[in-house]
Amino acid sequence: MTDPAGPVPVVAPETIGEIEPLDLLVVAPHPDDAELGMGGTIAKMIDAGRRVGILDLTSGEPTPHGDPVRRHAETTAATRALAGAMNELAWRGNAGMPNRQLQPSLENRQRLAGYFRRLRPRMIFAPYWVDAHPDHAAATELVEAARFWSKLTKTDQPGQLPLAGERFHPPRIFYYFCIHLRIVVEPHWIVDISDVWPRKRKAIEAYESQFVEGRDPGPPSMIDGFETTARYWGQMIARRHGEPFATREPIGLTTLDAIV
Repeated sequence: MTDPAGPVPVVAPETIGEIEPLDLLVVAPHPDDAELGMGGTIAKMIDAGRRVGILDLTSGEPTPHGDPVRRHAETTAATRALAGAMNELAWRGNAGMPNRQLQPSLENRQRLAGYFRRLRPRMIFAPYWVDAHPDHAAATELVEAARFWSKLTKTDQPGQLPLAGERFHPPRIFYYFCIHLRIVVEPHWIVDISDVWPRKRKAIEAYESQFVEGRDPGPPSMIDGFETTARYWGQMIARRHGEPFATREPIGLTTLDAIV
């Protein structure tokens, strides 16, 4: 982790040194989206010894009660909450793309493909592809395009943007729900996060400028609402708390032992 007292640091893909390939890379439009959408699953995967990374595309600023220094400190605290006392997140970085102006441009596609090549994740998680928030919709389109670009060869042609790292095609892309629409979504599977819900809640609470300050304290508070949603998904699988996911492609299984 970098100094939480400073502004949000930007990590360029070409500056990432030798790193063991990630099992999961969660791409988030803003700091807090990864925690909201799949913080429980991140915590479970860390506990299982998986190498988990998070790439925040933007700083998330400006917001009414935040600023870059505060958001960086909150992200640091949230990451520590997810990682738990005895574990750690394998990698987290910020791409430095513009908040509120995120676009699936050729330049951003090239940049994101560079992260995929450097981090070499076995699975990528992106926001669900339908959303009212333009940044979220752009992020998903950008992730899908960059996944394709990261496998290209002969990228040093005149007029073509260079790509950092060796060619790599992430095998799987899945989608988490952190949407700004009042709709009933239909996930393809739900992860039981009952045992790690306290860590997810603590991670969300770390973003005080976004979910506490200036919000109606309730009851129910905004964070109480997040727990209600998690309980709803947990009820769907006869558990206390759950997180829903979607996929555009079928999933192959070698065993049914993990089905609850």
